[in-house]
Amino acid sequence: MKIRTLKRHLVEAFKSMGRNGWMSFASISAVTVTLLLVSVFLAILLNINYIASQIEDDVQIRAYIERTEKQENYAAYQKELEKLDKVKTVEYQSKEKGLDELIKSLGDEGEAFSSLKNENPLRDAFIIYTEKPQDTAAVAKEVDKFKFVNKVEYGKGTVEKLFKVTDVARNVGIVLVLGLVFTAMFLISNTIKLTIVTRRREIEIMKLVGATNGFIRWPFFIEGFALGVAGAFLPILVIAVGYQAIFDIVNQKLGTVFIELLPVTPLIPQLALLMLLIGGVIGVWGSLTSVRKFLKI
Repeated sequence: MKIRTLKRHLVEAFKSMGRNGWMSFASISAVTVTLLLVSVFLAILLNINYIASQIEDDVQIRAYIERTEKQENYAAYQKELEKLDKVKTVEYQSKEKGLDELIKSLGDEGEAFSSLKNENPLRDAFIIYTEKPQDTAAVAKEVDKFKFVNKVEYGKGTVEKLFKVTDVARNVGIVLVLGLVFTAMFLISNTIKLTIVTRRREIEIMKLVGATNGFIRWPFFIEGFALGVAGAFLPILVIAVGYQAIFDIVNQKLGTVFIELLPVTPLIPQLALLMLLIGGVIGVWGSLTSVRKFLKI
């Protein structure tokens, strides 16, 4: 395409947006509202997945060693555990370290257990992490078969429920986001179609004087893209400011003790690029599908 022709298409596209101001505003508004919903639910979905991954990564198997076992055999026992299928890593934890961690986890109340250091009631243990958190129960059953293992703990019952909840949350989130994207495509494309319907006479005249289909499509292509991208700016601004505020509040109050949200960077830049892409693509798709029916004369 020649530069002069491209310049003409750009001028015509933006002139058309000005002439049809209210319809352009309606199109941009449709893009804004739907992409705002999409960006909010997408941010929620990504954080649900992130938090679920954090919780799953914390799932571990504790294999407590029989008190009668000699410490010089521990290295050999650790290698035996590492040979099991689906085992990622095995760490040895002495009963002294286990008691220190217990005291630390209880905060001020943990000081009451400091007197137990002289007569530590805990056992030495191996901390086992599986390749996939979902393999925890199966691996725990295999670990329990070793003679040097006194007891195995991994949160039986609770862990299985946790995996079910995280899977449901992820699947529901994906369905909601996909539903919103398709809704956005439907609403935005229909709004843009209304804009083009009002100009069907202009298209028919251009066809009658010999304009090619490509020549007619280009201004609508540019216009649809511009409307879609313009409608993405406000959702990007809202999600950037809103997420930063929520991130600060959650991480200050809950981040160290319960949950941690996805970092603002790179989440917001990635969402911004995605919203611009979705807005532009839907705008172009709505314009081209609408123009096609008026080119058949």
